[in-house]
Amino acid sequence: MTFYRVAIIACALAVGCTRITVPTQPSDRINTTPIVPTNPTSPVPISKTKIELRVTGNANQVRVRTSNPQDGLIQVITTLPYLTSFEITEETFFLTLDVTPLSYPANIQFPFLSAQIFVDGKLFREATSGDWFLNTLSVNGTWRR
Repeated sequence: MTFYRVAIIACALAVGCTRITVPTQPSDRINTTPIVPTNPTSPVPISKTKIELRVTGNANQVRVRTSNPQDGLIQVITTLPYLTSFEITEETFFLTLDVTPLSYPANIQFPFLSAQIFVDGKLFREATSGDWFLNTLSVNGTWRR
């Protein structure tokens, strides 16, 4: 039994030679480096990005579906032109705009419908249609700063 105790103590001494000092009084080492207060950093301004959704054409009425961070999913039935805008602060944001024409006037020879997404005044995505079918135009994409 004593052999095992001696072996464990010998292994402990051979493996680690760590010196632990527990101070009982303040150290005589003095830090001579002065502590200089740092200037408080001014808050980083949050940059806002303006998103504009535009729907134009010659349809009588359209169903517009979109989403934004403030209101979530929005669906409206409206006449044209339809314009709306909102601001975001996110670094990335998924933008979507779906437009479905409900009807065209009977006297229109050339139907036309356009859905556009602008980011800070620049065209980001666009879709157009020039036929009599009442198909949905979908414009979407992930915008990144």
